[in-house]
Amino acid sequence: MLLLRSIELRTLIDPPKKFPYTLPFVKSLERLDFLHEVTFLVGENGCGKSTLLEILACAVGSITVGSESVRTDKTLAAVREFSTHVKLSWSKQTRKGFFMRAEDFFGYAKKLAQIREGLEKDVVDIEDEYKDRSKTAQGLAKMPFMREIGALQRDYGDGLDSNSHGESFIKLFQERFIGEGLYLLDEPEAPLSPNRQLSLLALIKSMVDQRGQFIIATHSPILLAYPGATILSFDGGKIHTEAYEALEHVITMKTFLNDPQAYLRHLME
Repeated sequence: MLLLRSIELRTLIDPPKKFPYTLPFVKSLERLDFLHEVTFLVGENGCGKSTLLEILACAVGSITVGSESVRTDKTLAAVREFSTHVKLSWSKQTRKGFFMRAEDFFGYAKKLAQIREGLEKDVVDIEDEYKDRSKTAQGLAKMPFMREIGALQRDYGDGLDSNSHGESFIKLFQERFIGEGLYLLDEPEAPLSPNRQLSLLALIKSMVDQRGQFIIATHSPILLAYPGATILSFDGGKIHTEAYEALEHVITMKTFLNDPQAYLRHLME
């Protein structure tokens, strides 16, 4: 079931000549309908696909992973202002789910490590403070901190930063996906190997089966192959649907894999 059905840009009288108002897709955007549970945004860097994702996150008030709130993040100030001009149509309004950029993952892993270090320091301080008291008193004082450390250990093992980037990224998704919700992902393939991208596809399918909805900006031909997804291309300055086989990303990857030397020959000259 779709949660978010469409985004509509209110008519702007004399829009300011600044980002993101000047992006080509903004000038032609009136209404964008979401027709399937998984929607991909594709196009060359700078076309605006990530900006649209950020606009949606600000308009929805999405929970973020590994970064400041969309309401306070200074890097989102321009799109936050723009988001006041959009209207969202829902079949069921929700703030469940999250907004995540690939670079946010590293901040999230660092934050978890800092939380765990703080809890472990609290335990050491309590042991020192209660050294002359009974083991029972020590145990009771340490209990809430040990419980939090245990929860982190259960959810993330030795920590997201102790695994490879790909393993950690998948582990984060596994823990943060909660089923029904709107998930806005910006280039989630960045730290993932091809095999890990396939794992992410399986996770997405599992969440769709639990009424999750995904809007994903990506360059990955693997992710774009998700069955039944809508693919929205930003190439040419207007948002339009595109068939998987017609995507430049897919065509380039296929032709490269079929004949790498045709692309690399000039490097050997």
